[in-house]
Amino acid sequence: MNYEETIEYLYNSVPMFQKVGATAYKEGLDNTYELDKHFNHPHTSFKTIHIAGTNGKGSCSHSIAAVLQAEGYKVGLYTSPHLVDFRERIRINGKCISKEYVVDFVEKERNFFEPLHPSFFELTTALAFKYFAEEKVDYAIIEVGLGGRLDCTNIISPILSVITNISFDHTQFLGDTLAKIASEKAGIIKKGTPIIIGEYCSETRPVFSAKAKEENAPICFAEDCKEIISATPDSKGGMDYKTKDFGNIHGDLGGIYQGKNTNTVLCAMKQLIHMGIIKDKANISKGLAMVTSSTGLRGRWETIRTAPTVICDTGHNVGGWQYLGKQILKQPCKQLRMVFGMVDDKDIDTVCKLLPKDAIYYFTQATTHRAIPAEKVKEEGCLHGLHGQTFSSVKDAYEKALEDADESDFIFVGGSSYIVADFLTWIG
Repeated sequence: MNYEETIEYLYNSVPMFQKVGATAYKEGLDNTYELDKHFNHPHTSFKTIHIAGTNGKGSCSHSIAAVLQAEGYKVGLYTSPHLVDFRERIRINGKCISKEYVVDFVEKERNFFEPLHPSFFELTTALAFKYFAEEKVDYAIIEVGLGGRLDCTNIISPILSVITNISFDHTQFLGDTLAKIASEKAGIIKKGTPIIIGEYCSETRPVFSAKAKEENAPICFAEDCKEIISATPDSKGGMDYKTKDFGNIHGDLGGIYQGKNTNTVLCAMKQLIHMGIIKDKANISKGLAMVTSSTGLRGRWETIRTAPTVICDTGHNVGGWQYLGKQILKQPCKQLRMVFGMVDDKDIDTVCKLLPKDAIYYFTQATTHRAIPAEKVKEEGCLHGLHGQTFSSVKDAYEKALEDADESDFIFVGGSSYIVADFLTWIG
């Protein structure tokens, strides 16, 4: 098989959450332990940092990786989902795993893993750990796929754990209260391992504190540290920060929600300095200023073009839209245009309440079985005073928005990671 055939085989032969949703979720770690044993426990040959949370996992993971790269380390980065190419999930110093490695892995190992019937994420995690071990990375930043306690990444013994925040998402797996969701994500807290909590509320803080006490894990609540004094969007789409202990820092990741993420990252940096891993504070500023170029992260308030301005963002749930909705409303423009769609396990009713009412909407659907049909997205939007046309593809919706816009308009593309994935794939 060539690379394209191999990826198609993976998509069709093992259940993939990105494609089919809940049926791809496998509770328990039995397959993970079998795969780990087969590959001789590769995750034990490098140091790891574990990142969980409802929103901000990707931004925090890539930011920490960028700083460690600036410090001179060889850094593995395992994240999900991918936007354009499967290989985005597994990188070393920003470079994607090779097509050849993926093909060889499947060809050599399929006789072992096919009888196990692993999920796509279980198999991909095994692939990542094996690759990082063979490439002898110094550190690997490992992003949790879903939840924490039963996530297949949770076999690692990290030097540091981070939980960014808790909001309602994947409630069918993680629970229907913030406390229940927090309990699942707190499952990554390990004995004696420092844990950074990015954001908390009255329901979640006691859960984290109790678990940290049980595991004798030093805990830091980043919101109590308040490293970020001020956060100001810059003209190029990034953010400028005044900080308590790190001076003035420029972050190239845009979006007003990045202030919370960066505060979490800076608290993690303090811990890494204390551990002797970060030796030069200047590399924190250097790393945060070049997250996208050094790690390849995309889709976080990403500017695609100007005149008209086109921004895409992967924010896909209520927690994300609490920030995105406010930032979109602040954009200076003649007319706001929204290319918008969602998938079926998200709270579209509440998200629609957070969307701007005076925009023209181009309701659409992504190329995934989980996509809510464009007509249903429109119906839900109309209930909340949102009006526009429907389009069967993101390409068609965007092309119409661009055709309708003049140079002073603002076009937003998003509502789901899958909408952004289709968009970025189409524009190349």
